[in-house]
Amino acid sequence: MAYHGPSYGLSRECQMKSQAKFDLHRAREGCDWVEAVTNQELDWPTSEGLVDQLAFGHALKDGIALCTLLNTLQPGSVKKINTMKAPFKQRENVEMFLKGCVEYGIKSQDLFQVNDLYENRNLYMVVDCLYGLGGLAQKRHFDGPVLGVRVANENKRNFSMEKLKESNKIIGLQYGSNKGASQAGMTAYGTGRQIIPGEAQKNVSVDGQKIIGLQSGSNKGASQAGMTPYGAPRQILPDDHER
Repeated sequence: MAYHGPSYGLSRECQMKSQAKFDLHRAREGCDWVEAVTNQELDWPTSEGLVDQLAFGHALKDGIALCTLLNTLQPGSVKKINTMKAPFKQRENVEMFLKGCVEYGIKSQDLFQVNDLYENRNLYMVVDCLYGLGGLAQKRHFDGPVLGVRVANENKRNFSMEKLKESNKIIGLQYGSNKGASQAGMTAYGTGRQIIPGEAQKNVSVDGQKIIGLQSGSNKGASQAGMTPYGAPRQILPDDHER
């Protein structure tokens, strides 16, 4: 495996996010499923087994267990499994596993890249691929150990053109529908508006319509006559003071 050195900046941030997505519990379930289906134990770097994501990548990076897994689910998917420890042979095993997954029915978005596993970049994608493979195996009625949730069958709907044209009659809210509301009866901007119930408006006389309401700015006959200017002194006299 090539040594790329430490990452910095954005690369370091992306690496940390990728490591945070790795779930050790899901990875352990995936490895247990691989061992149960292939009836072979994985090669762990230490006697402690799966302790972190580096141990997970080490156990699967040669591609032997993955190819054996796929051949068990669908015999003949991988014609020849390389057992050499040469890096290009191990990468070839992983490539053949990915091609076999596509033929088995795994969608492209559920796959991973070879470097994701071989260089321990995005190991969480390898775990997701195992779960996708386990769900598809249940759909294909594999009678061995199970992993994940069974992939649902496609339920395709076929609507006639008349049925599809019915949707053109519906005006969605995103098109600006006002649900039957209108601006009928609204006054112009800046004009007075009397708040009177709808039925009461019919009984308002002509003289009543001439009354200026408080909301229109009426002072109800009040004036500023006799008020002193701002800042002038103001005498406070008792009410019984003789003038």
